[in-house]
Amino acid sequence: MIYTVTFNPSLDYVVKVEAFAVGEINRTQVENIYPGGKGINVSLVLQNLGLQSVALGFTAGFSGTEIERLLQEAGCRCDFIRAAAGYSRINTKIISDSETALNGQGPQLSKEELQKLFAKLQGLTQDDILVLAGSIPASLPDDIYEQILELLQPACTRVVVDATGDLLLKVLKYKPFLIKPNHEELGEFFGRGPLLNEEDILAAALKLQQQGARNVLVSRGADGAVLLDENGRQHMMASPNGKLVNSVGAGDSMVAGFLAGYLKTQDYEEALRLGVAAGSASAFKDWLATREDIDEIILQGVTNKKEGAKIR
Repeated sequence: MIYTVTFNPSLDYVVKVEAFAVGEINRTQVENIYPGGKGINVSLVLQNLGLQSVALGFTAGFSGTEIERLLQEAGCRCDFIRAAAGYSRINTKIISDSETALNGQGPQLSKEELQKLFAKLQGLTQDDILVLAGSIPASLPDDIYEQILELLQPACTRVVVDATGDLLLKVLKYKPFLIKPNHEELGEFFGRGPLLNEEDILAAALKLQQQGARNVLVSRGADGAVLLDENGRQHMMASPNGKLVNSVGAGDSMVAGFLAGYLKTQDYEEALRLGVAAGSASAFKDWLATREDIDEIILQGVTNKKEGAKIR
């Protein structure tokens, strides 16, 4: 089974306004409500690709109840821990001449509630995959990802980590199955700006692999993605042509597509191909890609720029 963890899920209220005016009454033209959070996005796209997962994390209040209802309506399995205090955050995005976002804080989580999550994770085995994605609320310890990977070491569970800064760097010693920084985050790890050329990206990816990551997948936006796999081979895929509509969730969709492709074929080249297709399909939509969206991208062709070249 694939398990995803979203520590601070959200109810995303996305509205379109013709000409947003600060300090005035504004009326929406279009409005949608989605369940949000990186791990939740992975679960939703996996479901769209025909793979079941279990969404873990914390929900609270009426907004948390609605998050779970929307996920179940989409066919996703949920096993959230209900926090006693507060509400799951509500994030508002106003789309007008520009985009404005107002994100909530989320509930305060207790040590007892965190221990309930640990208890669920202790049941995972080497046949399972755990996806840890996104930031953590201020009420949790900043080494929470490390604690989880240490907990899972005896079980040899394959772990995917999609996070920034120290959240990701500090777990490399536990040899995660996959990490997925984007090209900007990759540069930040080494005190640099965004890494734009493939040579720099591969060099930085190799350093992360030498620190413990088995596979390093780097998303590059319109330029596609680069994968350095655990066999020492590099793979590069270009993104298909299309109009960027919404980049939120594209990276999570890439993770879901990669996992779906890998589990189906056990082939990293095909995993990357489906990952790029899923990420691109979501980027071209208002929300996450459906199976039909992804299949259409696959039919158009995802270009392999350099297949299986040995780098060491």
